[in-house]
Amino acid sequence: MKISVSVGSAYYDGERWADVVEYVKAAERLGVETVWSAEAWGMEAVSSLGYLAAATDRITLGSGIMQISARTPAMTAMTALSMAQLSEDRFVLGLGVSGPQVVEGLHGEAFARPLHRLREYVEVVRMMLRGERVAYAGEHYVLPRPGGEGKSLRSSIRPRPDLPIYLATLGPNALELTGEIADGWLGTSFIPEAADVLLDPIRAGAAMVGRTLDDIDIQINANVVVTDDVDTAIERARKAMAFTLGAMGSATTNFYNAAYARAGWADAAARVQRLWVAGDKAGATRAVPDELVLQASMLGTEDMVAERVRACAAAGVDGLRLAPRGTTSQEQIEDLERSVAVIRRATAR
Repeated sequence: MKISVSVGSAYYDGERWADVVEYVKAAERLGVETVWSAEAWGMEAVSSLGYLAAATDRITLGSGIMQISARTPAMTAMTALSMAQLSEDRFVLGLGVSGPQVVEGLHGEAFARPLHRLREYVEVVRMMLRGERVAYAGEHYVLPRPGGEGKSLRSSIRPRPDLPIYLATLGPNALELTGEIADGWLGTSFIPEAADVLLDPIRAGAAMVGRTLDDIDIQINANVVVTDDVDTAIERARKAMAFTLGAMGSATTNFYNAAYARAGWADAAARVQRLWVAGDKAGATRAVPDELVLQASMLGTEDMVAERVRACAAAGVDGLRLAPRGTTSQEQIEDLERSVAVIRRATAR
């Protein structure tokens, strides 16, 4: 089982950056494979990876994710090529469509037909990664712009046609697109007991182009909490789950809520969202079932965590993405050391 770490978040503001750097350096010492950097409306994903490229030697640097609405496909391709050049080919490109609240509220772009836009976006990015002149006639992207003075251009940076592209997707059609066009999946809302709900569409998309699930690197977020105080861990995770089900999107568009609903938790997901949207956040938190928390997380004693890790591996997961836990750099590093040790023992052959 591969282990990665995630830095940044939807609202991370860059404060205590030195702690983040020490955490990533520790991850590299522990043999962690990749550091993924997120963005939404806080610190953007790429500048932090550029800094970390200079502060590390071996760890892979992944955008997890860059929002396609925030950059043109050409700029994303140039950024990916630049990061690959500066990091000596340690960069992998993670992309996602985000959601209507961010896309329309922050970037002023329409969220309509996001998957069609994502397909075209990846096609243009891959053209530039291959070193081709960009001439593209799609529904969302037409390059060069018709009727103007633009001409077809290629990047002056050395091509990287094999630079991996990961997609963060959740809906069935989006997952199918991932299987068809991506090198990896940055997954969330994953429950091993209902893995096929998310993995079957990826399999179907892969089969359309003569591939299998083995050709796609399946990476999921993992809420790993190794503790003997299981009740407290459940309560903390319950609050995070209530936020996910109730606030990660609008009242009508919440991809995370929909994913848990398809995994067999439709009634609970709807109840939590209804309470949250009505302003009863405490009630929404209480409405999250313990069993949902335990299925969607890797928390509890070492044996409990190891069992969930093995369940994910058996379901087809290739890698786990861990987030920092603790209030100080030292606490976060110690937690990472403990989590890595448990994961490796659980999956040792």
